Amino acid sequence: MAYFNKRYHPPGTPPGTLTEAAEAASFTLNAIDYAPDAVRVCTLGGLAECRQFLDTPNPTWIHIQGNVTPATLRELGEMFGLHPLALEDVLNTGQRPKMELYEEQLFLVMGMPTISDHTVTVDQFSAFLGREFLVTFHTGREDPFADVRKRMQAVGNRLRSHGVDYLLYTLVDMVIDHGFPLLELFGEDVQELEEDVLEKPSTTTVQQIHRLRRELLLLRRTLWPQREVVNALLRDDTALIGRETRLYLRDCYDHAVQIIDLLESYRDVLASLLDLYYSGLSTRMNDIMRVLTVIATIFIPLTFIAGVYGMNFAHPQSPWAMPELSWYWGYPAVLGLMVAVAAGMLFYFRRKNWL
Repeated sequence: MAYFNKRYHPPGTPPGTLTEAAEAASFTLNAIDYAPDAVRVCTLGGLAECRQFLDTPNPTWIHIQGNVTPATLRELGEMFGLHPLALEDVLNTGQRPKMELYEEQLFLVMGMPTISDHTVTVDQFSAFLGREFLVTFHTGREDPFADVRKRMQAVGNRLRSHGVDYLLYTLVDMVIDHGFPLLELFGEDVQELEEDVLEKPSTTTVQQIHRLRRELLLLRRTLWPQREVVNALLRDDTALIGRETRLYLRDCYDHAVQIIDLLESYRDVLASLLDLYYSGLSTRMNDIMRVLTVIATIFIPLTFIAGVYGMNFAHPQSPWAMPELSWYWGYPAVLGLMVAVAAGMLFYFRRKNWL
């Protein structure tokens, strides 16, 4: 079953207010200061250490992994001049994917689906893009961008020779591409269900179909708006996204469209499998009813014959008495008549292709 990692602010809270969450906050803080010829990667013990990166002319990437505290968000907002409304969206997770511009900054929210033990989890990825800095947040337990930091330490890596807008493209591309292996697993489940529906349909099969449809519906709420986010990054006229980076974002947009196409195709296949199951169930029910109807139809004349000769009218002076009751071969004759009637009806049903 898919679910979203969500945190909410109390009802009636003024916009932009950062309130404490019910669960304990736990996060790690990583910082990268990079240039084409040098890079510095470190895990910080607190936000006070981030100030040293503000004084450098190199691009800076600050990444916070886990559930951040409101106090940390306030301090980070003052340090980088982040808008309070955007900070509220970072704290209250489970937001719909979106992209917004705040003066000299760009803020976006995306959902990053992962699967563990056949359970789909959607973690929120948030990012603030400035001219020389990128501040990102991810609510999952594991850091999905550890490989990006490792790649940036390699000499001659493309990330080190581009600005923070290209780094944002790299992270957005990773978030979107996380949907491919997830949908591949869904495809395997859909294929197994298709075989079950055709070979051995059962109520368990229907339950699995409904479960997958619910999970795909929840994923659709996240993956569908992300295409709009990438399209906004491509179309909006902002100097924060360079022309070269927009070319790479087209690839992200294509991937988002492919994921949506896969998602919609799997939903259509599941709907067709459900219709196929009920159609097969109806066909099997019709076959059963046809057999029962044939059996009942055959026994109707037999019951009539048995009822007639069960009246036992054998008065010797009555012209309406049954002479068959005194025949020596009367009983075998009636049984033979019943067999002949049943055989004749079966032959007739066979000629009519009813059997």
